[in-house]
Amino acid sequence: MRTFIDHARTFGSRAAENGGELHRLADGQSPLALFITCSDSRVIPSLFTGARPGELFELRTAGNIVPPYRLDRPTSEAATIEFAIEILGVADVVVCGHSHCGAVGALVRGDDLSAAPAVRTWLAEAAGTSPRLPGNAASERAASPSAGCGDLAAAVQRHVLDQLERLRAYPGVAERAADGRIGLHAWYYEVHTGSVLAHRPDADTFSPL
Repeated sequence: MRTFIDHARTFGSRAAENGGELHRLADGQSPLALFITCSDSRVIPSLFTGARPGELFELRTAGNIVPPYRLDRPTSEAATIEFAIEILGVADVVVCGHSHCGAVGALVRGDDLSAAPAVRTWLAEAAGTSPRLPGNAASERAASPSAGCGDLAAAVQRHVLDQLERLRAYPGVAERAADGRIGLHAWYYEVHTGSVLAHRPDADTFSPL
């Protein structure tokens, strides 16, 4: 923690040395994209996208899960998405999963999460509307204890597509996607190599950007 404190303590002076680049942010924000990804500490969107402050509006959840749009049970995630779409008017949305994902891995393996009931409930909601995810009868091999990294990668990629489909049900997203005002993207980040793959709808595969 000391390293973080020392860095934060001196950040203002170092920022001033860069010509006051941060001053422009006081006028408001106009991010280029909404970036939905996992809370995993190894996934740093600005690191592999090169985004500068003010360019990415980030939403991070356990397992990059997009909850269903329900006004009778509002969530902070839905509010964040709605704000990005309706108020900030982002032109693109990226849902990005990653390798070695603990959340999707827990779903695939059927881990006992009784010690973390909030996590268990959160993941159960995702699994309940992710029919293609292994463990929901989509792929018994990937759900088996012997499943390898390749199986988990495939599961994460299917999971990303499921979350993107759920996102399409959000009214603002559906309206803008229908008339071409917004671009929707499914990405997969490899934490051990830094490679980024994107889903190609024409071939239904993930391939390097």
